[in-house]
Amino acid sequence: MTKEKKPDFDTIFMELAANLAKRSHCVRAQVGAVLTNETRIISIGYNGPPSETHNCDEEFGSSGCPKDSKGSCSLALHAEQNAILYAVKNGSRVEGGTIYVTLSPCISCARVIYTMKIKKVFYLNSYAEYKGIPVDEGVEFLRKFGIEVEKMNL
Repeated sequence: MTKEKKPDFDTIFMELAANLAKRSHCVRAQVGAVLTNETRIISIGYNGPPSETHNCDEEFGSSGCPKDSKGSCSLALHAEQNAILYAVKNGSRVEGGTIYVTLSPCISCARVIYTMKIKKVFYLNSYAEYKGIPVDEGVEFLRKFGIEVEKMNL
């Protein structure tokens, strides 16, 4: 009997983030996030409006919610924001943690990640490619200020 190779925790957490993305009610992008401390999950999140408000796909149909001045969803929290806010709201220690997210952090999320002293970010897909902009500003910001950022492939 051959022993199956066990998946590493990075793969497990990113696969969970990818599955969480499927919970999103956003019609434009489905993004998932898992916030960890070593091998323990602290919090999870996916993009969408604040809890107990509405679901974009149900209220606005296939057009989605209105866009803000920068072309982003005006009513949604990003997956990283949801994961971090939920963790802090429930008294979890975020500092020194690692976040796994299916789309690299935008510049706003990068600022939050840095401020919360999260030490490492893994991502699957490029926010810049998704938005059609030349550079992943969030990734560059995080790296500039010493946060380890790594692109993963599943």
